[in-house]
Amino acid sequence: MHTPRIPLVWQILIGLLLGIALGALLNHFPTLRPWMVDNLLQPAGDIFIKLMKMIVVPIVFACMVVGIAGHGDGKALGRIGVRSLLYFFAVTTTAIIVGLVIGNLLQPGAGTDLASLKAGNVTLPGSGAGSHTLGQIIVGIIPDNIIAAMAQGSLLSVLFFAVMFGLGVGQLPEARKAPLLAVLRAVSEAMFRVTSMIMAYSPIGVFGMIAVTVANFGFSSLLPLGKLILVSYVAIALFTLFVLGSIARLAGISLFGLMRHIRDELLLAFSSASSAAVMPQLMKKLESYGAPPSLVSFVVPVGYSFNLDGASLFLGIGTLFVAQLYGIDLSLADQALLVVTMVLTSKGAAGVPGFMFVILSATLASAGLPLEGIAFIAGVYRLMEMPTTALNVLGNALAPLVIARWEARRDERLGQVLN
Repeated sequence: MHTPRIPLVWQILIGLLLGIALGALLNHFPTLRPWMVDNLLQPAGDIFIKLMKMIVVPIVFACMVVGIAGHGDGKALGRIGVRSLLYFFAVTTTAIIVGLVIGNLLQPGAGTDLASLKAGNVTLPGSGAGSHTLGQIIVGIIPDNIIAAMAQGSLLSVLFFAVMFGLGVGQLPEARKAPLLAVLRAVSEAMFRVTSMIMAYSPIGVFGMIAVTVANFGFSSLLPLGKLILVSYVAIALFTLFVLGSIARLAGISLFGLMRHIRDELLLAFSSASSAAVMPQLMKKLESYGAPPSLVSFVVPVGYSFNLDGASLFLGIGTLFVAQLYGIDLSLADQALLVVTMVLTSKGAAGVPGFMFVILSATLASAGLPLEGIAFIAGVYRLMEMPTTALNVLGNALAPLVIARWEARRDERLGQVLN
């Protein structure tokens, strides 16, 4: 008889609750706490952190190269393709900046200082010393030795090389480019499988990390979680109304009319936290709404990799949440450099369970922020993943309509819809 498997999100939640319970127990038994923390709980959490660090460089490198070179055919390099990518980068960059602004204003991680669990030294590449100029920071991103940069986990340097390499691969003749892309896609898919293996261990890692935190700090360390959830929902609502709403108004599109037209897909994305599940229906709905089929067939699939508004928004909030949680102050220059990191690492973060944790891990690692903060986010991420996924879908539904207006390529039905 087949025993139903508990979904990963519930496993993580169970690990979180058990870790809280054990941590609270150890908090009241200080004589037992050191042995349990040093010999069992801390190693369990450290294993998860090391596993996450292990996959960051290969998965980000492979995805970046495939994402750039894989869309390097004539169609993608045409006017629509270039403008689509410019639109995606502009909107996701705006989402990251909005997330950082809201995170700075509302400070979801403030109120609990966990700095004693981890040294709080920020080590952004090229930053940290006041004497460094903008030119020195930019020069510091370019690696002298890409192998050394990968070994040291210098993510911005790896991303710089990945972009250059992807552009170079994209210009190769098809006969030479195709085999290399096939290998890199295989590497990417293999790393996705490795990610799934690591995520299978994540409930144990979350259990260990949260137990250590509660054992040392008590229940007060959990207070920022509720604030993080609230801030995330507020940020998503504000981004939808003001950013996507403004884009829609400038393009002459009714955002609420579009939301009513795709309400079933938005509800499914929200409830399942899966945007890939609604892509076929979404494309049909957009065509029936009046978007040119040829444009929809290109913009929507590419947008699923490059236009993740909700994920980008949460990336900014989540990074600041961890920094605030550990009492680490990120300067304006640090955050500006983080925007570059987030913009690049967020591309290709679609469809793989737990991949947002890889992206967040990459961002935290590039800033020298403690990856232990992921334990807090992992336990409640499902509550935030639902609205961010719905926002991803809405952003990808709006994109082809905006680009159609931008290109002025409208049939009679589209003209009626947009006007």
